[in-house]
Amino acid sequence: MTGRRDRLDKVLVHLAVGSRSEVGRVIRSGAVTVEEKVVRDPEFKFDPTRSIVTVDGVARPYRAFYHVLLNKPAGTVTSTSERDGTPVTSILPDLLKRPDWMPVGRLDKDTEGLLLLTTDGTLAHRLTHPKWKVAKTYEAHLIKPATSWDVAAFARGMKLEEAELQPAELTWQDDATRVRVVIAEGKYHQVKRMFGMRGNEVTYLRRVAFGAITLPADLPVGAARELSDVEISTLYGAGNKGASA
Repeated sequence: MTGRRDRLDKVLVHLAVGSRSEVGRVIRSGAVTVEEKVVRDPEFKFDPTRSIVTVDGVARPYRAFYHVLLNKPAGTVTSTSERDGTPVTSILPDLLKRPDWMPVGRLDKDTEGLLLLTTDGTLAHRLTHPKWKVAKTYEAHLIKPATSWDVAAFARGMKLEEAELQPAELTWQDDATRVRVVIAEGKYHQVKRMFGMRGNEVTYLRRVAFGAITLPADLPVGAARELSDVEISTLYGAGNKGASA
């Protein structure tokens, strides 16, 4: 049986080495090897899932999809375009920059915390669709202390102008102005609007978990890293039953 055969230039574009014209120049310069052999033909065909490719001596492992966890800073917009401000993709380190990132859901411009980026559009859709009820956990600072009445209102499921919300969980420990909220949707300004309907105001908001993936305590604000294999499997289990990365 004939295996997969992809063009070398196409593979390097997928690996975010550069544009088609840029990787063509890199290949012709002799900087690329496939299975330790220099290849100068951009049209060279091979199976990228079975061969080791290096660029300037650095191995570039092939994957069908890529996934990143970003600790989003306030002031950046959940976008890949500069139209509305500084996009989250612009602050990624060079090794993680790609033209095909898709944010998984949205965080407001002034909201910090866990933001996932993926190149798998199907996964992104499933993880954000209310049908799958993937929990998103936030920490919020409030103007006034939350109350047991707020807890009950969140648990019943509140109604925004455009939609009825699924039940949410509201908890706190010692300080009721510093709370944790777990929701299964991601409506526009949802957490802030929910507290607004209760006569309260959010002064600070940070997402600390998306499903079973939590914001690493040692990941500084503005920093990003690739997801581990375990985290990727967790995501696909939560949002794309049976699919694989």
